Amino acid sequence: MPIFEYKGKTLAGAAVQGQLKAKTRGDVERVLRQNRIMVKSIAKKAPEIQFKIGTGVKKVEVSRFTRQFATMIGAGLPMVQCLEILATQSENKELSKIIASVKESVQGGSTLSEALARHPKIFDQLYTNMVEAGEIGGALDAILVRLAGYREKADKLVRKVKGAMVYPSVIVFVAVGVTFAMLTFIVPVFAKMFGGLSADLPKPTQIVLQISNFLKANFLYLFFGSAGLLGLLFWWKRTPTGALSVDKALLVAPVLGNLVRKSAVARFTRTLGTLLSSGVSILEALEITAKTAGNLVIANAINKSVMAIAEGDTITGPLKESGVFPPMVTQMISVGEKTGGLDEMLSKIADFYDEEVDDAVSALTSMIEPIIIVFMGAIIGGILIAMYLPMFDIIGKI
Repeated sequence: MPIFEYKGKTLAGAAVQGQLKAKTRGDVERVLRQNRIMVKSIAKKAPEIQFKIGTGVKKVEVSRFTRQFATMIGAGLPMVQCLEILATQSENKELSKIIASVKESVQGGSTLSEALARHPKIFDQLYTNMVEAGEIGGALDAILVRLAGYREKADKLVRKVKGAMVYPSVIVFVAVGVTFAMLTFIVPVFAKMFGGLSADLPKPTQIVLQISNFLKANFLYLFFGSAGLLGLLFWWKRTPTGALSVDKALLVAPVLGNLVRKSAVARFTRTLGTLLSSGVSILEALEITAKTAGNLVIANAINKSVMAIAEGDTITGPLKESGVFPPMVTQMISVGEKTGGLDEMLSKIADFYDEEVDDAVSALTSMIEPIIIVFMGAIIGGILIAMYLPMFDIIGKI
């Protein structure tokens, strides 16, 4: 959002100047008029060049802010005072600046949802829409409590899925590193020892030596080639076709697919149920859920549901066609639609699938661990055996 520098006078004739964040020059004039400042000049400030990766604010910090904000509002503290306290107490300087900016916008006459919407990288559309629904319905404290609960459960779900992948990733990384070190540093030592032997080396030893020589001779080509291939894959994944292909592959992956599917269902039902229970309309809730689904296959199914509702149908048809949602889920959603308790039904499904994700994480960890250990043992043990075979032959001849 652009920053405008202004100069003006108060009703008493005192000169004032300062800066305001606003979408347009007209918004700045409106805020200044509300503060009884006669405008002299307004100029758009040139943007500063910043080299930043990400927002500098973690999701868990936003969840913590939401919980604290909900508690303060529920205790009856004025909104501006709550924001001022939270801006002062925040350990993250970037988040502190953002909260202070939200406070200034609210003081300037903006609603809380409008002030939060000016920071879309921190407060997404789901967040701002729920806050707006709470403001319109006069139940902001209850909505903030619900939003805090939603974010905490969503963050917990993400941590579960990421945590399930940390251990296998570390083991694979170590296995690759150890294998590479053995082939490039240890195997050449054995190769020099075998160089003086007149006898032919066993076939496994020859294969390992050939791999070692190939790695040493083509290391730079392999390194830059792999880096280029990874870069190409990341670029392809950012394209619509690539992203859809990757998301489809993740859902049907032999080991990981079950966890991805269950976490996607839990996320979808939790998000949609929270929005509906907060007073957001079904169409708007589905559109927001599609944008935050995290999987294009599910997002496409949700978008089809939006079209189905617009044509007078139910949302269950497109969800069934996607092949992602189990029959039990679509049946419960259908019952919720017919009984008028869709939000409660979605919350129950989300709670159930949160437990299913826990079980899937445990199953995945227990399954992958022995597979990786056996794989590492086979690779490293195979290299060592191949290197010691010539020595066994020599000992046997002696």
